[in-house]
Amino acid sequence: MKFTMLWISGLCMLFISAGCSTTPEKPEAKAVLGAEINEAVAAFKEQDPTIQSFFDNSYGYAVLPRVTKGAFWFGVAGGRGQVFRQGQMIGYCKMGQATLGFSFGGEFFREVIFFRQQQDLDRFTAGEFTFSAQVTGTAITAGAAAKVDYKDGMAVFVLADRGLMVDASLGGQKFKFASEFLPE
Repeated sequence: MKFTMLWISGLCMLFISAGCSTTPEKPEAKAVLGAEINEAVAAFKEQDPTIQSFFDNSYGYAVLPRVTKGAFWFGVAGGRGQVFRQGQMIGYCKMGQATLGFSFGGEFFREVIFFRQQQDLDRFTAGEFTFSAQVTGTAITAGAAAKVDYKDGMAVFVLADRGLMVDASLGGQKFKFASEFLPE
């Protein structure tokens, strides 16, 4: 089991280090991502108005408006988003995920990660950050946020966008942060 998790972590690292940069390179791409962030936040609030308390009371949060996931036994997912401290955008993040198990299909989903305190956000923005396979996101439904609390300083919510996926797999998510004010 440990070997499998190490293998999945290694694949995840490979996946996240490849592909697009953390920060959109063109101003137009930054504007599009910003609009997608606003749309994703509105979708989360529309689906479950109780999530507003997390936006109001968390020290910070990261929003990934479009995570693409595909799998045929081995699955990969990736997306890019923005990170906020007390409501102000401070930078960009990208996420890569690798899974192994009974997975077939593809889907798009949105993800928001809330950080309870400054040290929780600081851990996320310190460089590369990894969620283990044991960290799970709560599928957002009406009233779901009212029943969720922080775990290890974070609360993760996922909103399915579209697609069809059969998934019973193990994996982890790896994040990379880049400050809006410093070069990547």
